[in-house]
Amino acid sequence: MENLSVILVVVGLLSIACQYLAYRIKLPAILFLLLAGIIVGPGTNLINADELFGELLFPVVSLSVAIILFEGALTLKFSDISGHGKMVRNLCSIGVLVTWLVATPAAHFALGLSWELSALFGAIVTVTGPTVIVPMLRTVRPSTKIANILRWEGIVIDPIGALFAVLVFEFVLAQQNALLHTFQAFGITLLVGCGIGGLSGYLMGVALRRNWIPHYLQNTAVLTLMLAAFAFSNVFAHESGLLTVTIAGMILANMKNVNVDGILEFKETLSVLLISALFILLATRLDFGGVQAVGWGAVIVIAAIMFIARPLSVAVSSIGTGLSFREQALLAWIAPRGIVAAAVSALFSIKLEAAGYEEASLVVPMVFLVIIATVVIQSLTASTVAQWLGLRSPEQHGFLLFGAHHFSRELALELNKNDIQVILADTNWDAIRLARMQNIHTYFGNPMSDHAERHLDLSTIGSVLVISPYRQLNPLVTHHFEHELDKDATVLGLGTNESSVRESHQVSENYAQKLCLFGDGVTYAFLANAMKRGASIKTTRLSAEFTFADYQSEWGANAIPLVYIREGDVGVFTTRQSLSPQSGWKIISLILPEE
Repeated sequence: MENLSVILVVVGLLSIACQYLAYRIKLPAILFLLLAGIIVGPGTNLINADELFGELLFPVVSLSVAIILFEGALTLKFSDISGHGKMVRNLCSIGVLVTWLVATPAAHFALGLSWELSALFGAIVTVTGPTVIVPMLRTVRPSTKIANILRWEGIVIDPIGALFAVLVFEFVLAQQNALLHTFQAFGITLLVGCGIGGLSGYLMGVALRRNWIPHYLQNTAVLTLMLAAFAFSNVFAHESGLLTVTIAGMILANMKNVNVDGILEFKETLSVLLISALFILLATRLDFGGVQAVGWGAVIVIAAIMFIARPLSVAVSSIGTGLSFREQALLAWIAPRGIVAAAVSALFSIKLEAAGYEEASLVVPMVFLVIIATVVIQSLTASTVAQWLGLRSPEQHGFLLFGAHHFSRELALELNKNDIQVILADTNWDAIRLARMQNIHTYFGNPMSDHAERHLDLSTIGSVLVISPYRQLNPLVTHHFEHELDKDATVLGLGTNESSVRESHQVSENYAQKLCLFGDGVTYAFLANAMKRGASIKTTRLSAEFTFADYQSEWGANAIPLVYIREGDVGVFTTRQSLSPQSGWKIISLILPEE
């Protein structure tokens, strides 16, 4: 028992280490999790999931996949699908079918799998997922349109592709029955899965809407009820539980007046732990003999998925969308497979092997090879492809302003006039509403949240200015984006007079050094008061005839330099450095009204 505890702790430590390494290097964590699993598994035989869990392996994997699918389904809002373009809807519907129709015969003829298992394999590899897409987009920096399509495809196709794989799996299992009973068994599975899933999702939604469950119990209660629906569904119809939890999550996510953000955040945290540990454990089960058994057929299948299925699905899905050939080409090249495909394939493989499908042992190594090939090849080449196609975003000179008050909105408008991208983030809806009325790009919510991780596009952001009145949240936002963005990014905040006079308001020396925006005495209160008195923000271009000295002479203390723009560079004025603006620079300033 002590050894078992140590092994589980080691798996947890490896999971955190892999996630942190991926976070620092800006690559999908799945690569490091896979490598760690192979090293401690077939590489050194230190850990073997089958020996570790024995008969418990199946229920552990099964319950973990149920939680992962439920969390994915909670993100699937129908309004999101309809609001993000015809291309996303097509990729997540027509594109899934096209990929399946190409991958299935490829697996059948190249690997010699039966049609049933080939169809299941084809369904599994339709899933991409945000866990691999988002880190890649940060490195590639494709155009905003392409980044939005890929990001939303990853979010939406996760539960849809998993649901499709579940349906194919249920149909494969139903083939064990006599031909006359095949569709009957499949129909019962669909009926039970949709029935219990829909009912349980609706009842959980009603309970949350009417506050029948105390707030501190909501996360635990929803998790327990979801697992109960999963278990009882399997009792009534064999292996219908995965369909049940997916349907339940979709129903819950789309009910009116039901806030699932807190539940989703809890499930996402749990899913990160489960995904990390599960992937390492599943990688320990990889059999190098199984990998060798697929042989050169694996190369043919991977080539068919990358060079036939994906381009064809993009081409068909883009009909009527107005996407150019270059945009279609970049979309066709970026489609890495993720952790859901790995987890679902391992679970199905275990079940199918128990059901007598000997070929099922080839499904897992083949899916893992697809994951490795797509993630590695596309991570290394996507930036070059985007650059070659002319679809890579410019250097990260954009601004994220945390705080959407009057000063921030005016600064954002002036930056936009100078062709600098700006995102305003705030938890205050009234401020965000006013910014949207001025056609400023906004994010309503906490920019540190998991929701922001999926929806907030930081591909063009090189500077984060924390200029909000939320004194408790500002240090957290500053620290978050110091680690979230590249090491060359600027993350700074406004000074505060209280920290120098009140001992209880002292901050750490490291954080204090970042409170240096714009100039001494420029606090949130100062800016709010200046805007209230009629201050304005304007851009001044320096030249040989109008130098920085002339600028200072004309405006004096009434002009506070905020941002400078020079060829190939954008920056902010701070108290930590003394700049000497030259001819050709633009200076965005806060112009104070005359006293």
